[in-house]
Amino acid sequence: MVINVRLPDGSTHRLEAMEGWRVMEVIRDWGLPIKAECGGACACATCHVWVAEDWVDRLVAPSDEEAEMLDGAFAVDDRRSRLSCQLLMTPELDGLELELAPESIAEAAGDAAATGTSG
Repeated sequence: MVINVRLPDGSTHRLEAMEGWRVMEVIRDWGLPIKAECGGACACATCHVWVAEDWVDRLVAPSDEEAEMLDGAFAVDDRRSRLSCQLLMTPELDGLELELAPESIAEAAGDAAATGTSG
């Protein structure tokens, strides 16, 4: 399975993902610069992403807790914004496309060689 992640600089990264992993974990473990300050506890909104329009209706609806956290995020898109820590990889999400919201970018970028394939 793969996730296609676009960064605010326009670069796109194709990341291998395993079933059951949180999308945030996949992004972080491939070395992309995602803040994810709470580590996936749905307590900070620093893993905010915009899901590609084609994928929105394929996702499980956000929980009340996730919606509340998104209320405190910047540049929220009422339809496409999600917390990547709340999205679990399943075979149905193979090929998922999303973009990291600018406020979710960590200050120190990871090693570019460890970020999957660019496209």
